[in-house]
Amino acid sequence: MDQMEGFMRKSIAVDMDQVLANFFDKILVEARALYGKELTIKEIFQGEHDAEDQRKFWEMVNEPGFFRDLAVLDEDAYDVLKELNETYDIYIATAAMDVPGSFTAKYEWLLEHFPFLNPQYFIFCGNKKVVNADYLIDDTVQQLRNFTGQGILFDQPTNAGSDEFPRVYGWKGVREYFANVEVEVNTK
Repeated sequence: MDQMEGFMRKSIAVDMDQVLANFFDKILVEARALYGKELTIKEIFQGEHDAEDQRKFWEMVNEPGFFRDLAVLDEDAYDVLKELNETYDIYIATAAMDVPGSFTAKYEWLLEHFPFLNPQYFIFCGNKKVVNADYLIDDTVQQLRNFTGQGILFDQPTNAGSDEFPRVYGWKGVREYFANVEVEVNTK
């Protein structure tokens, strides 16, 4: 961690898919083409598919370029992350072990869309228990359960109903959350 005026900066780890990158929009288009019908995200990941279709689906997602052209999820992500980068050490923690073909595409995507981030702080992992940061912003409840710091749930339809962690709504919500953290720290 960087030192700033004699104290250690706090750190924020940020998930990539459905927090920074719009993975679901591409999955919906590609799954429609693969299965020949409209499906919801829940049906894609939890629905009944024969073994051959499942194999084809995961081969498609694991293609080296699959993650390279994802859209940025939220237009405020760049500005908010850049602001936070002034005060916090920002790490990107993506569960790339689930799709090892994605490493290069995810790395290049981050360099293109968030060029101010330090690539030395990109973490390609599986279980985010290995991430050593003060905060983790993620859309997956299980990853937040595994994490040992303060988890922050990034709102998505796939995590509706969970109240285990503070919930943020988009990147403006992230900005508000950390503005409140800074107020708490400065008033103690």
